[in-house]
Amino acid sequence: MEQRIYRGIDRNLATSADRADYLVELSNVVRRTDFGGPAPRSLHRLGLVVDALVRLTGDRHVAVYCVADRSLLGGRREFEEEAQARTLARWVAEGLVEEVPDADERVLEIAGMTGIQVVTADHYDDHRIEHPWIQGNTWQFLRPEAAGRGLVRLVPLDMGYRTGAEISKKMELSALKKQGLLTAASKPLVEVVGRAWRCPDARCTLYSVHRGGRVMLPRMRRGVPTCDLHGVPLLDDGARPGAAQVKVVLDGGCVARFTLDEGSRTLVGRAPGAAEGGIALLGLLPVERAARVSRRHLEVSVRGGSVTVRDTSTYGSRMREAGRRGHLGPWTDLRAGTDRPFRPGDEVELTPGLVLTRSGRRFPAELAGSWQAEAARSGLPPGAAEATRFV
Repeated sequence: MEQRIYRGIDRNLATSADRADYLVELSNVVRRTDFGGPAPRSLHRLGLVVDALVRLTGDRHVAVYCVADRSLLGGRREFEEEAQARTLARWVAEGLVEEVPDADERVLEIAGMTGIQVVTADHYDDHRIEHPWIQGNTWQFLRPEAAGRGLVRLVPLDMGYRTGAEISKKMELSALKKQGLLTAASKPLVEVVGRAWRCPDARCTLYSVHRGGRVMLPRMRRGVPTCDLHGVPLLDDGARPGAAQVKVVLDGGCVARFTLDEGSRTLVGRAPGAAEGGIALLGLLPVERAARVSRRHLEVSVRGGSVTVRDTSTYGSRMREAGRRGHLGPWTDLRAGTDRPFRPGDEVELTPGLVLTRSGRRFPAELAGSWQAEAARSGLPPGAAEATRFV
């Protein structure tokens, strides 16, 4: 049965990347449902990809190195047949498939070092900071797609360019996914993300917004926010305070990041004064640049999860806003003394080459608020994106 389904592709599976002609992100291929039948997971799709590579290269012994997430075999009940799960387990045991916690990172590590072509449909948006070579790559990735008559063809996948805001948003969603905080439609569980949590163990500060430093998001287990360290349900600690992150960018390079808390009013300028809790740019800029920045140039406020910016300078400022996919609009002058919404990806120019921008990263309170706003615009009640059970 196994030979009939997979057409003896064992001989095409390499035991190391340096012996392979192509690299296959097996989890991505096996979970595709646009070819190879409707089953949530099917090894038959790997067989179709290998057949496509044979036709592409003219080599019936073309070698592929497969990397899979550990979770792929963990969902064995979703395979087309139980025999397929047993086959995958055998391949892993025999070294024909490399099983790792995160296949994306391993695939990109191998591809970056060797230049081998990768069969996948993933654009790896959340890995582009660590692997900048992905940006604009038009040749190293091959996307499998249905070609009719039950066949698959491989087409070059243009990875394109992603803005910093797009990359940050993808990283944000990936972090939520790892914690089980995304719905099947890749939307955050707003009723969990928008709340603060604390562990019943008084010594644990992982989740408390009132104690400790870096505050973690809870992990969902069987629909319940749970402490990663102690494995116990977390206690609801009220609405999560808002926060926002801004970056200082000089000539295209980030020179500093600052996190602003809910309720804050922060002055940004050459030297706004430490007593005022401002952001001083003097030490970050060449002297000639700093001379063209007012002592108190901008005021950034965080209120109710929303961020605004106001020009308070002598020299003036201008702003451009990021569109839905992060593409920046035209520059417009900031009207002095008037608040303007300052959203992720937006940029404010203080002087030529010096920009204050909202990080693409949205903190939990803002993230939850943005999804609730989208639900409201769609005519859905707040929280309608997903029903969530938690204690």
